[in-house]
Amino acid sequence: MQRKAMCAPIGGGDGGGECGSTSISRTVNGSHTFTISGYSLAKGMGAGKFIASDVFTVGGYDWAIYFYPDGKNPEDSTTYVSVFIALASDGSDVRALFELTLVDQSGKGKHKVHSHFDRALQSGPYTLKYRGSMWGYKRFLKRVALETSDYIKDDCLVMHCTVGVVRTHTEGPKQYRIPIPPSDMGQCLKALLDSEVGCDIAFVVGDETFRAHKLILAARSPVFRAQFFGLVGDCNIEKVVVEDVDPSIFKAMLLFIYMDEMPDLREITGSSSSGTLTNVVQHLLAAADRYNLERLKLLCESKLCEEITADTVATTLALAEQHQFGQLKAMCLKFAAHPTNLAVVMQSEGFRHLEESCPSLLSELLKAFVTVDDSSDRFSNKKRGTSSIYGLDTVPVVTGAEHGDIDGRRVKRRNLE
Repeated sequence: MQRKAMCAPIGGGDGGGECGSTSISRTVNGSHTFTISGYSLAKGMGAGKFIASDVFTVGGYDWAIYFYPDGKNPEDSTTYVSVFIALASDGSDVRALFELTLVDQSGKGKHKVHSHFDRALQSGPYTLKYRGSMWGYKRFLKRVALETSDYIKDDCLVMHCTVGVVRTHTEGPKQYRIPIPPSDMGQCLKALLDSEVGCDIAFVVGDETFRAHKLILAARSPVFRAQFFGLVGDCNIEKVVVEDVDPSIFKAMLLFIYMDEMPDLREITGSSSSGTLTNVVQHLLAAADRYNLERLKLLCESKLCEEITADTVATTLALAEQHQFGQLKAMCLKFAAHPTNLAVVMQSEGFRHLEESCPSLLSELLKAFVTVDDSSDRFSNKKRGTSSIYGLDTVPVVTGAEHGDIDGRRVKRRNLE
């Protein structure tokens, strides 16, 4: 009976919609080993006469191996032996792949293999039309070669046959299924944190206290694990004073530890200002680095890259340099060095902080600018003067005095000391 795929409507209603089905073809494989003992006594039985294996079943059909000691065709005059695999049960248009292996009995592994599996993509499966249909080789091997080879040992030869019957079926939309909701583990752990049930550690951060669970903290942070359960840790400690971290930042970090996702910083800080939120993410990144929370670090770096501006890039760059955040640093340098951004960046409060805290970054910024500006020159075929580099007359670098030109441009450097 043909099954009809029910389509899910788009936009409601009982009309059409989108649905799909999949046709799946695979093989049901089975093997049989056929041993012929007393091979020399089978010779001379005549062309077209065969020795049959026992019947074996693969894919719901019966099969047999036919070995012709004097060949299948009279015209070959016993020059070749023939081997075939035959459909031994009722069936029509049975599609299958085959493999015949004459086993090397010397132990060297030099078997003679004829495989249809290797050629499936080229010719497709073989179709057997009715009972008695066969696949194989009339000239499987010259008899002289067989009788002087390692395929025969003690007047015995062994053949291994593999049959792969093709089965095809169509899968449509599942008519009966039980919906599985997304995991709520994070929400459950957050509820546990909020309820303070089972809490066994208190963190004093500024004028606020946060209670938590040592085991959960240790599972999430190597730093907490060492602090509570390491060689020099104290598993009986009940209170920890945390310095140099703002309470709102510590709260956000705790929420991440329990929920494994970036918390709602607007809700925590009570602010929707982009500048304030960027500052919070910067401090949260520093806290994540302090407690070795790798996923939180990546989330913060990604957030800072998405919301980078000329006003915030300098402080973010300084943070990336101090904590060795390589990807974030590269993004900040690329953004700040762009000719349309650098002049504004240099006027920001963060840039003055950058000059004081990380003066070595100024030379890296200059190199990044030269790279960006050279790239622009190659596209525009124009040479920029000093005023077109930054929109200013001076360029901050580490050493003083006027220096030579870079690709035809003279730049004036100022001493930072």
